[in-house]
Amino acid sequence: MIRRLAFALLGLSAARAGEGPLRVGYFPNVTHAQGVIGAQTSREGRGWFEQRLGPRVRVSWYAFNAGPSAMEALLAGSIDLTYVGPNPALNAYIRSDGDEVRILAGSAEGGAALVVRGDGRIAGASDLRGRRLATPQLGNTQDVAARTWLKRNGLRVTLTGGDVLVVPTANADQLSLFQRGDIDAVWTVEPWVSRLEREAGAKVLLEQRDAVTTILVASVALLRDQPARAKAFVGAHRELTAWINSNPAQARALVTRGLSAEMRHELPPGLVEASWSRLRFTDAVAPAGFAELVSEAQAVGFLRDAIPLDRLFSGRP
Repeated sequence: MIRRLAFALLGLSAARAGEGPLRVGYFPNVTHAQGVIGAQTSREGRGWFEQRLGPRVRVSWYAFNAGPSAMEALLAGSIDLTYVGPNPALNAYIRSDGDEVRILAGSAEGGAALVVRGDGRIAGASDLRGRRLATPQLGNTQDVAARTWLKRNGLRVTLTGGDVLVVPTANADQLSLFQRGDIDAVWTVEPWVSRLEREAGAKVLLEQRDAVTTILVASVALLRDQPARAKAFVGAHRELTAWINSNPAQARALVTRGLSAEMRHELPPGLVEASWSRLRFTDAVAPAGFAELVSEAQAVGFLRDAIPLDRLFSGRP
């Protein structure tokens, strides 16, 4: 059963007893290919995860625009796992004093970029002075990356202004705003990067080819109350990641159908294929890079009360 999340507690007692559906978040982005494929195969009656979790396990998929919303839902107990960017996961872990969130696996690297108008007027960071730059959501991974990059290049950025106005804007709205001239640049992920290039004449100014874009996280409640389900889901995720890498054409077709269903219109031909070249799908996750992400977030005003990350990757309650 696939539907958008309304922030409500959906049968928590049943879920904790292992009787309710496993509730999984994802974003309608190519960078969340495993989630998009999981949701689409559920729609088509041949759910990848359901087939591997067993006949008694249902999976409910919930689509979010960006990470902070997904992590709010996980902390509220409305979902059990989610595909998400690293910064919102770190924020939720720190906010909960390390008690509520665990990273289980990697998912995707790359696929994020800063795009600007194609007229050549913005050729570097200094040309963004006095401009408007959109990111998917305040505090999400691309929002933090944008603010960090601007600051490193000598531009003052605050939560409400500064030399560059960073405007948190839902991915689905970025294209029309860019086309109208209401924003001058966008730091976002695929397929939105390629859509801005193909449909709005944008050009890529900076590409994050090696950045961790998507990870798989779970609530501690799931790991504590349903460890077998959590382990089975991670196993299915790893198997799917390997399948995606071995069957890129089939995977792209599934992602195309999944994104078209979520967006309620057919994607432009070739869009997912263009996006694919910027991505690497992997179930590995390197803890070492997360300390740097914390430092970057702190430098731009987030994660002020950081705590040790030793439990974040433990995979245990």
